[in-house]
Amino acid sequence: MKIIYYLLSGLIIIAMSTTKFPQTEITNGLIRATIYLPDAKTGYYQGTRFDWSGNMVSLEYSGHNYFGQWFTKYSPEIHDVIMGPVEEFAPLDYSEIKPGGSFVKIGVGVVYKQDDLPYTFSRVYQLLNHGKWTVKKKPDQVLFIHDLADKAYSYHYEKKAQLIKDKPELVLSHILKNTGTRTIETDVYDHNFFMIDKYPIGPGLIVRVPFNLKGEGVGFGELAEIHNNQISFLRVIGKGEEAECYSLQGFGPTPDDYEIRIENKITGAGVKITCDQPLLKLAFWSCPTTLCPEPYIKIKVEPGKEFSWEIKYEFYTLSK
Repeated sequence: MKIIYYLLSGLIIIAMSTTKFPQTEITNGLIRATIYLPDAKTGYYQGTRFDWSGNMVSLEYSGHNYFGQWFTKYSPEIHDVIMGPVEEFAPLDYSEIKPGGSFVKIGVGVVYKQDDLPYTFSRVYQLLNHGKWTVKKKPDQVLFIHDLADKAYSYHYEKKAQLIKDKPELVLSHILKNTGTRTIETDVYDHNFFMIDKYPIGPGLIVRVPFNLKGEGVGFGELAEIHNNQISFLRVIGKGEEAECYSLQGFGPTPDDYEIRIENKITGAGVKITCDQPLLKLAFWSCPTTLCPEPYIKIKVEPGKEFSWEIKYEFYTLSK
């Protein structure tokens, strides 16, 4: 297993300087996290898929690291060269926009629609207006503010990443205020790019929820399996392989079922993820270097109103 670990670590061949991009470090004495900051000219991430805020290069707790570079190629426009508990909002009214027009993605900006093809997150789209980003830093937290004014939709979006005093907890607090004239209806999910201690994705890693799971997908039955309320791995995921399920079923209509635990039984690190909103959808994706439970929530904000939600990460250790 150690040989596999070093081989997979060697796949990450792009050495990106930690001082090349705008960034900040936050700590509460128990957790230390490094976060890249949004910037339209020099920022690490300039793609049109993910919210530009909250991109965590690393998060360390009790000798364990939960995030890191899981991919091999880098360019600021690549849709998924991103790390940590990053979020993506569904595009607003994409299907109603004619080619040559523009659509809005919260946390990104105004994006050009070049043709009639369905929206695909992996495509490279032209960003017409990235809005205005404001960043406010404190020793244990960073507040990201994104203001966008557009003829179709306008908003004031705040996202705060805060480490809680005397607790091994990270809280992502969000506020979305509709400053335009049209109702904002979308969904948002957290991709959760976990690579605990850079351990290869395989036996010893589990994902557990408080309800019995149902679902099928690529690699299930060969690479991974669902048993009662958890996902586990049958063997190490090899290069070019992935396990994926677009829609896991079994959750109910209350926030109680938005509880996801990820544990590495080999290195002894775990995390529990909860939210104050009910699940709209739950997906799962993994490759050789990262596993990603992807919980979705629904958002609807009338003009002049605001919507808030909070995601909590509680980090812990367990016996190896």
